[in-house]
Amino acid sequence: MDVLYFPDDAPPPWLVHPVLALGNFDGVHRGHRKILERVVRGAQERGGTPMAMTFDPHPPRIVRPDKAPPLLMTTAQRLEALGASGMRAVAVVRFTPELSQWDAETFVSRVLVDWLRVSEVWVGANFLFGRDRTGTFSALRQLGVRFGFRADKIDPVRFKDFVVSSTRIRRLVSEGRMDEAGALMGRPYFLDGTVVHGRAKGREIGFPTANLATDNELLPPPGVYATTLQVDGIERASVTNIGVRPTFGTEGPLVVEAHVLEDPGDLYGKAVRLRFVQRLREERRFPDVDALRTQIEADTRHARRLFSKLTV
Repeated sequence: MDVLYFPDDAPPPWLVHPVLALGNFDGVHRGHRKILERVVRGAQERGGTPMAMTFDPHPPRIVRPDKAPPLLMTTAQRLEALGASGMRAVAVVRFTPELSQWDAETFVSRVLVDWLRVSEVWVGANFLFGRDRTGTFSALRQLGVRFGFRADKIDPVRFKDFVVSSTRIRRLVSEGRMDEAGALMGRPYFLDGTVVHGRAKGREIGFPTANLATDNELLPPPGVYATTLQVDGIERASVTNIGVRPTFGTEGPLVVEAHVLEDPGDLYGKAVRLRFVQRLREERRFPDVDALRTQIEADTRHARRLFSKLTV
């Protein structure tokens, strides 16, 4: 998959009749994937190129930074997921204060028409664009008629009783409802990072942990979770604590530490992906290390029972 940046890169010569999915695509969830699937099908029908367009930084970081939400994905994770969804290319618009002042017509004419020469554009039903988010789907369709491209939309996707949206998934993750968040995403929520040295407290009590340094913005709340840890292409069942380790009297930022149920060997310095399956309990202070050890043993048994019903 190729990545193009606006306004830096010239479109390559192989970019023919682009069929474009336009959106922020944070989380690349079930609703997003329905748009992307329609784009792939449209590109096949037109003999064109399936591609997505997204923004970096996330537009609220520029237009209302005090209200900008923590994101479900890093830019690298979003690009990876878009590529896995069948996109031949992704266009990343560098969102600047100047660009935030463009009205809908200016954005369409400069980016979609002059830069990419799109043949078809697909958006979600609630996508808004342009200065003050005044560009509606109706405006996009009218501009498509004027500039010679087709514009269409995908209605909201529902999973069971809920409309799938990045906002809803962020709330579920922030509440620790990881199984529900994963259901709306269509896969478990995950963090990417590198295993770093910690205080080795877990090893001292018989449960060594991999401490994760991550660039992901949205951490689940403090608690203990059934997770999987993927390293070197192998995914292993694990139990992860997020918190400040109150039994040891520590203070400071949240620590993400995963205990792998089967010995994975030396993980220091390794790049890993930590997937969250289900919250097991809240983090709490224990009267002593023996009580903590007993609880961790119970947590691992709980996780093993859970994973025995799943395919890891």
